[in-house]
Amino acid sequence: MQRHTLKERTFKKRERMVSLKLIESLFGGGCSQSVAAFPLRAVYMLAERHSDGTPVQLLISVPKKRFKHAVDRNRVKRQVREAYRQHKDLLYQTVPEDQCLLLAFIWLSDDHWPSKEVEERVTSLMRRISEKI
Repeated sequence: MQRHTLKERTFKKRERMVSLKLIESLFGGGCSQSVAAFPLRAVYMLAERHSDGTPVQLLISVPKKRFKHAVDRNRVKRQVREAYRQHKDLLYQTVPEDQCLLLAFIWLSDDHWPSKEVEERVTSLMRRISEKI
């Protein structure tokens, strides 16, 4: 597995957390930690990395309770995903070689936010997580 390069700023499919087992371990286990920067909350946990795994696996959740229309939920997810994609180097540099960071961003607000503010909150959360790892 090659190390992440600073030039690589894509968000690949294997970086998404889709495994129910991983999601249950993140939210069901007692090992996860949480930090908040309104309108986002980040839940994270270090886990053992598989041979073909990436250093960080991401889940973005925008509850239907917050936005009834899918187009609104998708817009918020797009904003969070783009902010993460541009600044994921903050986390990639701090995750140990043999471990994987499971990370979930959960939207807490009932309102849309400007992309610039969403980006600031995502980077703030990522900096705080990288300091705690």
